[in-house]
Formats: sequence, C-alpha cells, structure tokens
Amino acid sequence: MSAPIMPLTRARWALTDTATLTGRALAHWARQPGPVLVALLFPVLLVLMFGYLLGGAMAVPGGGNYREFLLPGLFTMTMLFGVEATYTAVATDAARGVTDRFRTLPMARSAVVAGRAVADLLHSLLALAVMLGCGALVGWQWHLGAGRALAAVGLLVLLRTAMIVAGVYLALLLRSPESVAALQILVWPLSFASNAFVAPDTMPGWLGAVAAWNPLSATAAACRELFGNPGWDGGSLPAEHAVALAVAWPLLIVAVLGPLAVRRWQRLDR
Repeated sequence: MSAPIMPLTRARWALTDTATLTGRALAHWARQPGPVLVALLFPVLLVLMFGYLLGGAMAVPGGGNYREFLLPGLFTMTMLFGVEATYTAVATDAARGVTDRFRTLPMARSAVVAGRAVADLLHSLLALAVMLGCGALVGWQWHLGAGRALAAVGLLVLLRTAMIVAGVYLALLLRSPESVAALQILVWPLSFASNAFVAPDTMPGWLGAVAAWNPLSATAAACRELFGNPGWDGGSLPAEHAVALAVAWPLLIVAVLGPLAVRRWQRLDR
C-alpha cells in the first residue's frame, strides 16, 4: 500500500505543474507573436483615436484635461478586453481535446487552469505597462504619489483576475472557440455603457444609471480618484464609494463564477 502524499508535497507539485503550463502558454506566444502584439497595440490605437481624434469634443465634468480623464477608463477597458484571450485559449484547448489529455496525466488538475490564468495575468501586466507608458507620452500622469498609484494598479489587476475567472468559466461552459464573437458582442456594450469615455450624468437617465453601476465604471472612477485625475463627481452612491465598489465587484464575480468554473471543470468528462 502506497504512503499518502503529504499536503505540502501536493502543493509543491501543483506549483511546479502550474509553472510548466504557464511556460507552455508563453512559448506559444513566442512562436506566434502576432496576436499578442495586436492585443498590446489596440488599446494604444484607442488612446490616439479618442484622445486626439474625438477628444476635442469631449467635456470633463468640473473641467480638466480630457486625456487625464480618459486614460484610467482605457486602463480599465484593457483589463476587460483580456477576457477574450482567456476564453479563446481555454475553449481551443477544450475543443481540441488538449484539456482532456492533460486531465489523464499524473499532474495537478488545478494546474491546467491555473497555468493559463498566470500566463494571462502576466500578459495583462505587460499590456498595462504599455498603456501606462503610452499615457505618459500623451501627457497623462498621476498626482497623488506612488502609493496611491500602486493601489490603482492593484485594482486594475483585481479586475483582470475577475475577468480571467469569467473567461475560464464561459470557455468551459461553451467549449467553442468560434463563439468568441458572441462574447465580443457583450464586451463592447459593457465597455461603452460605462464612465470610461464620458460621465454617466451626460447620458439619458436609464442609461446613466446602468453606466453608474457598471463594474468597469467603479474601477475607472476609483483609478481616477487614486491617480488624482479629473473624474465624475455625480454625488451618487457609486461615485462616492468608487474604491469600495472597485474591490467589491471583482470579488463578487470571483465568488459567483469561481465555484461554477470549478464545478464545470470537474464535469468536463461527462
């Protein structure tokens, strides 16, 4: 009778397997850098388009530089856009049977999803670094010290973590890479029905209420507050408690979709 495996040993194996599968994802990107570069440069295009092409017609509530208002919103959108990459990668592996083959190997089952999550989080950090650099080049900056700026970056990473969980769950649920088009149809309205580009007060009443309670609006408003950028001072509950909501919304998404993703993962072979 074999001796039981100690929890510490199991944890070490899980970390090793996670690192291996993270390396697999990074190796794929190194061999096919095109999609990665497009994902990194597309938000930069949005900065140029909205900051310069359309920004002259935009008014900031209470006055201020529109590009300083815009950039935190685009940082937030960049974290949301990553859900498509997570979905496509997980759904592709599931559809091609790669996930099933991994599940038959003597490895930690959690590592298959954890490896993808870590790789996507690393990619998101790179994308955020590109956006911060782009923002600096167009005149955006933070004004309240490095500590608050790091807190804002932390909120962005928290949102991206929630989007990774959402992407994994949807991919395991649908298991079809082609259905990413349906996901894109949801992502874009969610992005624009927020305060990323304009304040909710400028929208029709019902749409402004939707935008005010949009999870993206909470993170964008919290980042503006922490960066010291011009923001939305509507006097409503979401505006006054943006930082708290920027923490609560991602945690709620993880709390709801995380267990569903685990359950779906356990039922893949059924």
